[in-house]
Amino acid sequence: MMIRNGIDLIEIERIENSLRRPRFLARVFSKEEIAFFESRRFAPETIAASFAAKEAFAKALGTGIVGFDLREVLVLRDDLGAPYLSFTGKAKALVESKHLSFALSLTHTRSLAAAVVTAISLPGKE
Repeated sequence: MMIRNGIDLIEIERIENSLRRPRFLARVFSKEEIAFFESRRFAPETIAASFAAKEAFAKALGTGIVGFDLREVLVLRDDLGAPYLSFTGKAKALVESKHLSFALSLTHTRSLAAAVVTAISLPGKE
């Protein structure tokens, strides 16, 4: 079994500055993610943690952000609020071709947001 970790830390202020650019959200996040942000009143710490998750995913994948669009890596929450990753398009095809599953953890303070992504190879697919 292969396990890889990716971690990312971002200053929330950086995301606050990016939110002043009208195209930022649409360029980085899916419609589902933006709907979630709207339900959270576009809290910068929530958006920053989700952004960090996309970066941490690319690190855990081992490729960086190559061959897929950031909007194809969705940072969603289950019924209990726990974050998880979902994929569409080229990102989904890439994840499936590598036979990987992912675990995600998010956190933030007043000034920083962080994400840890663990990639785990599916049994028998190593």
